[in-house]
Amino acid sequence: MHTPRTNANNIIHYRNDSDFYFSYGVKAFKGKRFDRAEKWLKRAIEASPNNALYLCQLSVLYTELGQFHKANDLLQHAVHVQGDAYPDSYYLLANNFAHLGLFDESKKHAEHYLKLEPQGDFNEEMLELLELLDHVSSLEDDDEFDFDDDELIIYQETAFYYLEREKWDEAIQILEELILLFPEYLPAKHEYAFALFEKGDQQEALELELASFNNDPTSIHSRLNLIYFYNQLKDEASVNTLFDTLRNVYPSYFELKLKMAITFAKIGKLDEALYRFRLIGKNRPKQYASYYFWYTNTLVKCGFEDEANELWQEGTRRHPFLKEKLAEQCRN
Repeated sequence: MHTPRTNANNIIHYRNDSDFYFSYGVKAFKGKRFDRAEKWLKRAIEASPNNALYLCQLSVLYTELGQFHKANDLLQHAVHVQGDAYPDSYYLLANNFAHLGLFDESKKHAEHYLKLEPQGDFNEEMLELLELLDHVSSLEDDDEFDFDDDELIIYQETAFYYLEREKWDEAIQILEELILLFPEYLPAKHEYAFALFEKGDQQEALELELASFNNDPTSIHSRLNLIYFYNQLKDEASVNTLFDTLRNVYPSYFELKLKMAITFAKIGKLDEALYRFRLIGKNRPKQYASYYFWYTNTLVKCGFEDEANELWQEGTRRHPFLKEKLAEQCRN
């Protein structure tokens, strides 16, 4: 903030820089000068990082530009810092998830908005959105969708089985078939690149993930893969650059929440990893052996040995192969 200067005849008062930047950002946005609007809104957020109004206005700008993932990152941060105190965040998330075809997430946020604001400004829009989502859901319940949905689930579960056990060849084979049959299922492409990298085809994996990242620079999945790849390749500058873009991102999807915690643990960002594991809460993802392995690893390195031992006992009881994984890691 600028230092005020005074003289005998004049007093220059402090001004709230964040409000000043925000007013210019809104003015530029209304004038369709989006580059200028983005610059001013970002400066407002730098001055007041937890102001939900500022975060939501920048998300509206990104939505206008079709950058829905980028918009959602901001909205999820607004929800993280303000919770239910700013219900408009949920309204905006509901619309963005609908645009992305993530109808369950859209419905969840629309219903939460209506719960918070039963007489809110966007009440009618949310009711119309829920009606549309119910119509889409009824169409997907038709028989013509059943086979594809069941087949996709089988491929997902099989790939998950091999990825969790680090059987990279088998995982790659399943993921190749999954990508061929369901090209619109984007997580498979990221898991495929990850499996390739772990198998040893690091350059090919890096090129694939960079192509995905260039196509959608807001993808959390891409950024998490790349930050791990660069860490393994000893490119600390790229690791730090990507880490700064993820530090204030709080995904809605459980799988991405867990992947973020595990990735931070893998690259040695232990305090942040522990914080993200804590955010997952007491409803432990019991089917994920990787959760037990990397959370335990993080707890030990952060000095919580008793808690780590309790978690490891539960993990090895549910996933006995973890004992061999730990033994192999110790041998290496």
